[in-house]
Amino acid sequence: QVQLVESGGGLVQAGGSLRLSCAASGRAFSTYTMGWFRQAPGKEREFVAAIGWSGTNTYYVDSVKGRFTISRDNAKNTVHLQMNSLKADDTAVYYCAAGPIGPLRGGRYDFWGQGTQVTVSS
Repeated sequence: QVQLVESGGGLVQAGGSLRLSCAASGRAFSTYTMGWFRQAPGKEREFVAAIGWSGTNTYYVDSVKGRFTISRDNAKNTVHLQMNSLKADDTAVYYCAAGPIGPLRGGRYDFWGQGTQVTVSS
């Protein structure tokens, strides 16, 4: 069982940056694949980025490649999403998720945080 708490959301102008954090509690954080998802108003939740258990492997949705960076610190049980060059289309509630070790693309996630709002003004 893993509990996840996101932080770092807020209001930012287009072109600005935000850094989201996800603090995990529970056992064996380093054995989980971690991911970030987002859900905009009236839209389905979509995958944003994932990182493997060691932090070596990452995967991003095309729309954020080159702008977002996912990272993790297994010693601190945290995962981050650095978001640069933000656009109005990035406005959404962002969720942290944890899942078993497996493929980063299309992987399964069993545990979810409550989400943090990111609003980008144009």
